Amino acid sequence: MSAPRRVKLPINGVLLLDKPYDVSSNGALQKARWLYSAAKAGHTGVLDPLATGLLPVCFGEATKFSSYLLDADKGYRATVKFGQVTTTGDIEGEVVIERPVTFDRAALEQMLAAFCGVITQVPPMYSALKFQGRPLYEYAREGIEIERAGREVSIHHIELLSFDGVDTAVIEVLCSKGTYIRTLAQDVGERLGCGAHLTGLRRTTTGGFRLEDAHTLEAIEALPREARDGLLLPVDILVSHFPEQTLAAEDARRFCHGQAVRGAKNCATMQRFRVYQAQTREFLGLADASEDGLLQPVRVMVAPATE
Repeated sequence: MSAPRRVKLPINGVLLLDKPYDVSSNGALQKARWLYSAAKAGHTGVLDPLATGLLPVCFGEATKFSSYLLDADKGYRATVKFGQVTTTGDIEGEVVIERPVTFDRAALEQMLAAFCGVITQVPPMYSALKFQGRPLYEYAREGIEIERAGREVSIHHIELLSFDGVDTAVIEVLCSKGTYIRTLAQDVGERLGCGAHLTGLRRTTTGGFRLEDAHTLEAIEALPREARDGLLLPVDILVSHFPEQTLAAEDARRFCHGQAVRGAKNCATMQRFRVYQAQTREFLGLADASEDGLLQPVRVMVAPATE
């Protein structure tokens, strides 16, 4: 006799997950979704299986607002081994070039500083970027090299946390979306004349969230089912950087059905707002202010129940 189907629950909220090593972002997402029996879930930016650390998971209505984390700056702590170049840019690839490491700590710090600001990166072949509908890593595994255009990314901060004086360093990087830390490590190594690859990568921040506040899958699973909801952050935390507007009950109902409603007098034209029901403080969604003072719905939550 087959087991009964697991009931999917309308869970809404944001879970800060500490993704484990050697698990894909989707694998970690599906495990978290199973632990919560959530009907709908999505993550906010892929981490390689090699990488660990902060992976915000959005459940239910939070998936409507996940793009704001996809576009956010990210922070990483990376372990870099100099003197070896691998096929993948990380520890999982084969070593194809070996060169002596001749720089000292001062030279390394000076080189890292040179990478701060806007730089151009060529995306690695071992990445999920698509070419003709297929991810680049599939071509790479077949030995096919696809020409990639360089693109600009921003390195806001880079700091040398440690250097063993031989060939291994730990660096901290704060960067814009779309930055490949593997490529950054390779480029630094090439500029130093010895090459480099990643042996460890941990995401520490994204969009104001911190790794210190994240939870492992094991810790979540160890909790009773009813206690797990206490780990979830509210949906509106994803858009807390926007100013707010409040609506009376009837306008709130109309707004959640996609209708424009009159905003407050201080509603700046074309400014984006997070919108709440005034009496209950229920989060309703996002709106843009039009020239005639109306709040035009952009993303809305499920319409609140009427009394």
